[in-house]
Amino acid sequence: MSSSDSLSPVSVVRGACPHDCPDTCALLTTVVDGVATRVQGNPEHPQTGGVLCAKVSKYPERTYHAERVLTPLKRSGPKGSGQFTPVSWDEALTDIAARLHGIAQRAPEAVLPYSYAGTMGLVQGESMDRRFFHQLGASLLDRTICSSAGGEALLHTYGGKLGMRVEFFAESRLIVIWGSNSIGSNLHFWRYAQAAKRDGARLVCIDPRKTETAEKCHEHLQLRPGTDAALALALMHELIRNDWLDHDYLARHTLGWDELRERALEWPPERAAAVCGLPVEQITQLARDYGTTERAAIRLNYGVQRARGGGNAVRAVACLPALTGAWRHRAGGLLLSSSGVLPARRAALQKPELLGARRPRTVNMSTIGNALLEPGGGAFGPRIEAVVVYNSNPVAVAPESAKVAQGFARDDLFTVVIEHFLTDTADHADYVLPATTQLEHWDIHGSYGHTDVLLNRPAIAPVGQARSNAQIFRELAARMAQYDPAFAQPCFSDSDETLCRQAMDASKVDFDSLLATGFAHLPLPEAPFADGGFATPSGKCEFVSASLAALGVNPLPDYLPNHELPDPQGPYPLAMISPPARNFLNSTFVNVQKLRNAEGRPLLEMHPDDAAARGIADGALVRVFNARGEHLCHASVNGRAREGLVIGLGIWWRKDGANGTNVNELTHQHLTDIGRAPSFYDCVVQVQAA
Repeated sequence: MSSSDSLSPVSVVRGACPHDCPDTCALLTTVVDGVATRVQGNPEHPQTGGVLCAKVSKYPERTYHAERVLTPLKRSGPKGSGQFTPVSWDEALTDIAARLHGIAQRAPEAVLPYSYAGTMGLVQGESMDRRFFHQLGASLLDRTICSSAGGEALLHTYGGKLGMRVEFFAESRLIVIWGSNSIGSNLHFWRYAQAAKRDGARLVCIDPRKTETAEKCHEHLQLRPGTDAALALALMHELIRNDWLDHDYLARHTLGWDELRERALEWPPERAAAVCGLPVEQITQLARDYGTTERAAIRLNYGVQRARGGGNAVRAVACLPALTGAWRHRAGGLLLSSSGVLPARRAALQKPELLGARRPRTVNMSTIGNALLEPGGGAFGPRIEAVVVYNSNPVAVAPESAKVAQGFARDDLFTVVIEHFLTDTADHADYVLPATTQLEHWDIHGSYGHTDVLLNRPAIAPVGQARSNAQIFRELAARMAQYDPAFAQPCFSDSDETLCRQAMDASKVDFDSLLATGFAHLPLPEAPFADGGFATPSGKCEFVSASLAALGVNPLPDYLPNHELPDPQGPYPLAMISPPARNFLNSTFVNVQKLRNAEGRPLLEMHPDDAAARGIADGALVRVFNARGEHLCHASVNGRAREGLVIGLGIWWRKDGANGTNVNELTHQHLTDIGRAPSFYDCVVQVQAA
């Protein structure tokens, strides 16, 4: 396979999928006369196995999309209008640098970067950009919008984002898929689960929605949103009552068993059944299956932690394998995220030492709506005067989006958006800068669903005038150097390939091997906690967490009711969750026509009884509303929602909504118990025929 600088008219270039998905696939891009004609999975990479999801297999359509931004744009109409005039890179970067310098001279913290996982790459996601903002002294961003509740819960239980190796699920005898629509969001894990199923394993799905995955499992526990901790505690109750416990493992490798045992005994299945809305028999049967199956594995996903008690829920579920000793087997245990094994040199990439003695404030990205409308002063500090957005679309994806849109519409807010398309957020920008796609730049990737490192080589030259994120921040730094000589330091000149080389611990990942093969396997034990060895301060699975206690948080897992609970007699009698539509990834791919056609239009899934009570027929236009706003979409009475629950599939761009909104018009900015994360699936609404 040739590299992208080959003189051959036909080449195949190794790369990596950049998207926020646990699979992190190895890609092969076929290039003919400089044009990418096909993207496929690399069959040589065991985790990818030559298979890609429907989304990423359409990547050439996204790269060569007719609506792609290919030149710098300057706003020429009102904010939010999407009216722009093309300008040169020199004009755009010179003006942006001058504006940011002027603000930073008064108050560096008035500048805010806003980015997340539009690319999961270490170079295009968190390298030169961080150096730039550290040197400027800008506000720091608390990147909480997806996984911080579950991630911090694992940190306080296992010591980090650690767990089973995904390939060993193929050997499991029981697989509990908890809070995950694996067919749509974790396809390559699903292949292992199917292999186990063919070999006789039992598959159980726990999810408020009857997903495509739930339909393919032997059993589906369709619990109420946000009640997962109650279910986990009831399972523990039954494990204790029936003595389906590994007493040796508990004694040697756990901390706080006596306290957890006392807590679990408060949760008989009858109590949990009433909270979760489940039959008692489903809970007792799952406990029996889990407690009596030697190779029992849990694939936990982030849907569980998007409610007020999400961190506690993850902690409760994460305790289960230690009760039964499931960790003794490589096909037993739990996987939420494996990213903690990645030997990334983040400090070398981000250079926090550029801050010096400065300690800027931290702004939570999940409450950006409130932050942009904050007048400034007091504990908050200076008002936010400039936002630089990249790898994200906050006007569409952040909660309580009416406030987010209102904030970005401020005439006194200077906004720069680095993007591929004119998204909802880009429509509010003063400047839109054209970014490269994954086919056009260098990057290096870890994974949170497997334990390999992947290298992405550019397959084609940048389309139009697109530039990589790292290059854009290099060039901004060069222009800032006229105001502040510190921006002329050598670290602001590192090339994208150099940054790739800096990204990993060379003693664990050989860059030349990555160049040759495109991926590298990390040398890791097959059963990470077979003999304990957790990464916690105690070296044990910490049922009771001293680190949580030090934060003033309950150190023992517990069930916390949602921020918002439906009241059948009140104004908002329905719970609402908003999982991703199968053909989108957050707000990415919404404008890829084949994928958009597959989704059709914004939908609200309803139970037949809830729809009938409101005179709503399948396909009807409906008004979904609460005190925060209203959203118009179409009802789908397809049997996937449980009674009392509606499901708004996301995340469509707001401009595609019938009334210029999407489902985040209805979500709130209240945070989770652990990890300061959003509670997207903790929301109440009413629905009427429109």
